[in-house]
Amino acid sequence: MPDTGPIANATVALRLAEALARHGVVTTFGQSLPSAFHLAAPHAGISQTVYRQENMGGAMADGYARVSRRVGVVTAQNGPAATLLVPPLAEALKASIPVLALVQEVTRDTTDKNAFQEFDHFKLFEGVAKFVRRIDRADRLEDYVDMAFTAATSGRPGPAVLLLPADLLIEKAAAASRRRAFLGEFPLDRTLADPARIEEAAALLATAARPVVIAGGGVHISGAADELAALQQDAHLPVATTFMGKGSVDETHPLSIGVMGNTLGRGARAHELRAMVAEADVVLLVGNRTNQNGTDSWTLYPRDARYIHIDPDSSEIGRNYEALRLAGDAKLTLAALRQAMLRQDLAARAAARPQVEAQIAKAVEGWRTLVAGVTTRDGGPVRPERVAAEIDRRMPADGIMVADASYSSNWINIYMTAKRAGQRFLTPRGLAGLGWGVPMAIGAQVAAPGSRVVCLVGDGGFGHSWAELETLRRLDLPVTVVVLNNGILGFQKHAEDTKFGDHTVACDFAEVDHAAIARACGIAGVRVARGEEVGPALDAAFASGKPTLIEVMTDPDGKPPLTMYGGYPEPF
Repeated sequence: MPDTGPIANATVALRLAEALARHGVVTTFGQSLPSAFHLAAPHAGISQTVYRQENMGGAMADGYARVSRRVGVVTAQNGPAATLLVPPLAEALKASIPVLALVQEVTRDTTDKNAFQEFDHFKLFEGVAKFVRRIDRADRLEDYVDMAFTAATSGRPGPAVLLLPADLLIEKAAAASRRRAFLGEFPLDRTLADPARIEEAAALLATAARPVVIAGGGVHISGAADELAALQQDAHLPVATTFMGKGSVDETHPLSIGVMGNTLGRGARAHELRAMVAEADVVLLVGNRTNQNGTDSWTLYPRDARYIHIDPDSSEIGRNYEALRLAGDAKLTLAALRQAMLRQDLAARAAARPQVEAQIAKAVEGWRTLVAGVTTRDGGPVRPERVAAEIDRRMPADGIMVADASYSSNWINIYMTAKRAGQRFLTPRGLAGLGWGVPMAIGAQVAAPGSRVVCLVGDGGFGHSWAELETLRRLDLPVTVVVLNNGILGFQKHAEDTKFGDHTVACDFAEVDHAAIARACGIAGVRVARGEEVGPALDAAFASGKPTLIEVMTDPDGKPPLTMYGGYPEPF
């Protein structure tokens, strides 16, 4: 915690800032309120990273937490501002991301008197947070701050909320705390699964004829990519990932299958590898929620396989697939599982490896050949596959790729490559709400100022977050935002046409010049209408070291290879 020195008339707001600093907080995402806190925070070494709207601020804190591996802190005033935190906190809850919301309350003497913008914040947040408390007494402040950080970072991480009466923050405070506990990184408490069950799991995997690992977002949450990579290599195990698990393994490794889920139509990297999951006899799930999209509506994973499930949340193990329970932290448990496997006879696994590698290599090479034309196609309207491929060619192994929900997430998961174990591909997949791509990218860039951060969004999702372009200018963050403008709400229109043979009037947009909006906000904005113009536009944006928006006029018929579309018209 920074040494602020003796400060006359220290307030509770300052003590709150000092408590946050003790847990490693160096910036908070907020507008003005609680003003007393934001004015005091710099004295504790905490900066203020601004946002235009609370929904976006919550997503910034989420993106920051995912990359920094520390609690993201967002602030808001009471009433309407607080209500806008509900969606991003719900995303953080479902995605297991530790976000702390500091929400101003009306003064204590006006509670339940219909004070201006008074609202029942307990009821508001109880469904989207692990922990909600009001700090009514200055002498309990440190207790509740520590409880909030503990709730956010322990077990299955998630959001916490502290409610702060406005009058409490300006009270004169007692002496500075003597506490030294640091609770700001996650996972807070790493637990190891039952060693006997780990040995049982090792034996199952070693003797399996067709084992497969499916890694979810929990690998990133645990910081377990290196341990997973070691298990993959030393135990000769093929590894697939979910959307949120993308980047948990190096996709250039010969035993890496790619993303498995509901995007396995023709044109997907893993299209020809579906059988490696569907016909597996032993499946190791790591930090995997076995949710609808990740399992292609629970049709992808084999019914008769033996399952092994690693997760710190016992309630997730066996939720949809009965499994050998390895309840524990992925990093510790994967390391122990690797050691247990090394004690097994792995001759059969080693002997099977060349054939497995050849199967993966053939499928990936076939995919590259299939999509070569569409990922290099000149002219316009531009194919989204080319946009993703051009970004991929320029993305370093330590770069951070962010995408909005819907099609944007699909494009990066299929047409971009994780070049190392642990590379980050951030997508809002907890609830998959539109509009969070840009604010997540802002949070990621704040957390990793030296990394290249690129954000891919559709024009539908981007419409939720235009205002944050001004935030990008104020913060002067070198985020490159790529907007795929096809003039429609693509996923919605295509899905409605597939299901109903028609679509609602909401799916077609009026023409919008997004590049002009960017320029009006004071950042570079360029419009690209031909495939051959995408690469040079990206090069210029990266060379500038400034925030840039590239609007790409894309084919409205471009759709990812979702299995729900079946034999949709293919661009190959």
